[in-house]
Amino acid sequence: MRAAAIEDYREVARRRLPHFLFEYIDGGSYAETTLAANVADLRRIALRQRVLRDVSAIDLSTEVLGQRLKLPVALAPIGLAGMNARRGEVQAARAAQAAGVPFTLSTVSVCSLDEVAAAVDRPIWFQLYMIRDRAFMRELMAKARDLGCSTLVFTVDMPVPGSRYRDLRSGLAGASGLAGAARRAFQAARRPAWAWDVGLRGAPHHLGNVAPVLGSQTGLEDFFRWMRENFDPAIDWSDLAFIRSEWKGPLVIKGILDPEDAAKAAQLGADGIVVSNHGGRQLDGVPSTARALPAIADAVGGRLTIMADGGVRSGLDVVRMLALGADTVLLGRAWAYALAGGGQAGVAHVLQLIEAEMRVAMALTGVTRIDQIKRDVLA
Repeated sequence: MRAAAIEDYREVARRRLPHFLFEYIDGGSYAETTLAANVADLRRIALRQRVLRDVSAIDLSTEVLGQRLKLPVALAPIGLAGMNARRGEVQAARAAQAAGVPFTLSTVSVCSLDEVAAAVDRPIWFQLYMIRDRAFMRELMAKARDLGCSTLVFTVDMPVPGSRYRDLRSGLAGASGLAGAARRAFQAARRPAWAWDVGLRGAPHHLGNVAPVLGSQTGLEDFFRWMRENFDPAIDWSDLAFIRSEWKGPLVIKGILDPEDAAKAAQLGADGIVVSNHGGRQLDGVPSTARALPAIADAVGGRLTIMADGGVRSGLDVVRMLALGADTVLLGRAWAYALAGGGQAGVAHVLQLIEAEMRVAMALTGVTRIDQIKRDVLA
C-alpha cells in the first residue's frame, strides 16, 4: 500500500507491526471517547475561504522558544517508539532535523539520550516525567543539558498510568512470564519483516534512559512495573521549583487542559505549555484539545508559548490548531504511524505532507505567514 496521506500510514503500520505494538500506538484509555473526539472535533472546525488575495509567497517558518523552525510543528515524545522501526527514535530525529523541526525524546524511549543526540547535529528536546527518585531525575536532566538538549518538556498528566484496555487484550500488558512472552512472540512471527528488521537487527530492546536503574530487568513487564512503581502521584505545583532549580533552559509543561492550570504554569515561570489530554490515553471523557484550546489561549496567550497536540492528521489540522490559539503543534501518532510504516523516509514524508497541506490551507484562507493565522480565519 502506498501512503498518500497521513491516515494511510495508520493502515501501513497496522499491517507491519505486531498486534500488541500497533494497539499500543493506536489505543486510548477506557472507551476511547476522548481519543475519538480529538480527531472528530478538530475536523469539525470550519475555515473561512477567502479569494483574490496575493498568496504567491507563503512563509511557514516561525520562532519558538528561541529556535527558528521551518514549520510550526515538533515531533511529540512517544514511549517505546524505537520498537516501531530499527532504532526508531534515531530515524525520527534525523527526519525532524532534515525538515527543520524539533524532535522530542521520551523518558521511556528505546534509544538513549546519548544515542539520539549523537545521531543529529540539531539540538533535540527531552521529555521528563515526575519520578519518585529525584536523584535519578537530576541525573537525567544533567545528561540532557550536557548533550545539548535545548528544551525540557515536563509531562504532568501522568501521576498514574491510564487504564488502556487494548494493551491488556493484545498481551502487551497483564500477560507476564513465559505465557506473555510466547503470545507476543507469536504475534511478532506473523510480521516477519518487522521481526527481522526490528526484532533481530534492532537490539538492544530496552529503555535506554532507564536502563541504568532497571539493570537486567529489560522485559515489557519490567517496563510497566517500573512505570507503576516510579511515577509519583504526590506531584504538585511546588515540584516545579525542583525542576527549575535543575533546568535553566526553556521549560514546557505538557498536559494542560484547564485555563486555571495554564495560568498557574505561567505564574510559576514556565516558558511554554502543551495543551494536551495525552492523546486520549489518560482520563477518558475529558474535552478534546480542540475544545479546550481556545479558553486556554484566552487565559495565557502572549504570556508563554502555547503548544497543542491531539488528533492532528494533516497540515489542515495544524492550521486549525494555530487558528484556535496554538503557537506550535506537536505531532504524535502521525509520526509514530509513519515511522512504523516507512522508517525515517516515512516520517520525512509526513512532514512533507504537513508542509504541502499547510500551504494549500493558507493560500485558500488568504494568509501568507504563520502569525496571520488567527481566529478570524475560522468560519
